[in-house]
Amino acid sequence: MTDTYTNPIGIQKIGDPFILKASDGKYYCYPTSAVDEGFKAWSSENLVDWKEEGFVYEKSKDVKAWGYKQFWAPEVVEFKGKFYMFYTSRWLEKDSLRIGVAVSDSPVGPFEDVFDRPMFDFGYAAIDAHVLIEKDGRAFMYYSRDCSENVVEGRKESHIYIAELSTDLLTVISEGQLLLKPDQEWEFKSGNETRWNEGPFVVKRDGLYYLMYSANCFAHRDYSIGYAISRQPLGPFVKYEQNPILFADTPEVSGPGHHSVTVSPDGSELFIVYHTHTNPEEGGGDRQVCMDRMSFREDGSIEVYGPTLTAQPAPSRNGSKKGGA
Repeated sequence: MTDTYTNPIGIQKIGDPFILKASDGKYYCYPTSAVDEGFKAWSSENLVDWKEEGFVYEKSKDVKAWGYKQFWAPEVVEFKGKFYMFYTSRWLEKDSLRIGVAVSDSPVGPFEDVFDRPMFDFGYAAIDAHVLIEKDGRAFMYYSRDCSENVVEGRKESHIYIAELSTDLLTVISEGQLLLKPDQEWEFKSGNETRWNEGPFVVKRDGLYYLMYSANCFAHRDYSIGYAISRQPLGPFVKYEQNPILFADTPEVSGPGHHSVTVSPDGSELFIVYHTHTNPEEGGGDRQVCMDRMSFREDGSIEVYGPTLTAQPAPSRNGSKKGGA
């Protein structure tokens, strides 16, 4: 049994890592791939030792594929015995970024598009889908209205939106609603001509919705993670005053962001899984997967124990807590 792990955890030349803990007990990592033809996956039993599973979605093998490049930020939801992959790609018909959905009977694919078009078209570029399913069956998609087609006061800005999904997760049944936009000082560090709030991920705890997100340019050292809180999935959300909660605090780390959150094998600890730049001096699009423990303070605020570069205790398998949930 692996007793420790050290960042990065061995999945490289990627971005935007999403972790699914599936009903088979395994973890599956679905990141943006350096190969712009679809998505690869990695599997693990302990969050430490990872096996590459190869392509789980390939544009060239899907007759319904509507995207032709810029395959980004896949997230997979296990739902009623199937696996639903929500992903971003550039739609050839309108030469614009959109969100699609592909389905598989297995977490390692093959995933096949449900439609020969994006899930929805609100007339603007949309990326970074994240799906929340409530206990009452209502489902919501959080996503980013991309800065490539969103100009505010002469600046390009990415904003986080929400839309309601049908109960089968395949159809958007409401208009998009604005939740967050860049307005805290730390979110302007990579420049003022373009600003970002992107990569949404929601953690629900004690009746509160923690909408976590990334800000600044993904290629910049100051790409970092913050969050906002609401009592309703539709908001309004209020940003945490002490954001960011994960950022580059040493020269050896650059651009920690676009994350997901998962639990240890025994369920006793929370882990935030994110990417950093492989070369911290260069930044850019060459990134690698890292993870660190995350917990909630007594006042309900989120604390991240990282970014770390030294050996850390492996995720708990026996119920003992090491700074987790």
